[in-house]
Amino acid sequence: MSGLIAAFDTHKFVKQMVATGFTEEQAEMQVNLLTDILGYQLSTKADVAKMDTHVLELQRDIKSLDAKIESTKADLQRDIKELDAKIESTKADLQRDIESTKADLQRDIESTKVELKRDIKELELRMVIKMGAMIIGGIGLLFGLMRVWPLPVQYVAPPAQDLRLPAQPPAR
Repeated sequence: MSGLIAAFDTHKFVKQMVATGFTEEQAEMQVNLLTDILGYQLSTKADVAKMDTHVLELQRDIKSLDAKIESTKADLQRDIKELDAKIESTKADLQRDIESTKADLQRDIESTKVELKRDIKELELRMVIKMGAMIIGGIGLLFGLMRVWPLPVQYVAPPAQDLRLPAQPPAR
């Protein structure tokens, strides 16, 4: 069937042909030939009724699909909103965790700095004590060696100076 739906009144066609000068037999022959040639393109009332039924079914199906689409769209929008809320919640949780971890790390860094400064001061004190002990030990060893092996040069005190004033030359 074509997309064109037309009603063809054969009786009216015969009457018009007879009115214009054809005999009734000629007019009927023309109608029969025309309906044979165009028969596959003409629609009967039953065809039109069937098509109307199909159109109504299609319209009903379209409405049903529209309703399903709207329902699916609403479900998707709801799901998207829920996902957005979950994402925001997770984002807030992560930011909170990051801030907490940052604070913990900052506290640990400060604690480690304090411990390192204390350890450095303790090491410095130990080194000073050890170096002092080494210096004292070295000096003690030096004095001990000087007693065991005295220096060959003896210290001689310089002669005492005469405290008298030199004589005055005679006056002239």
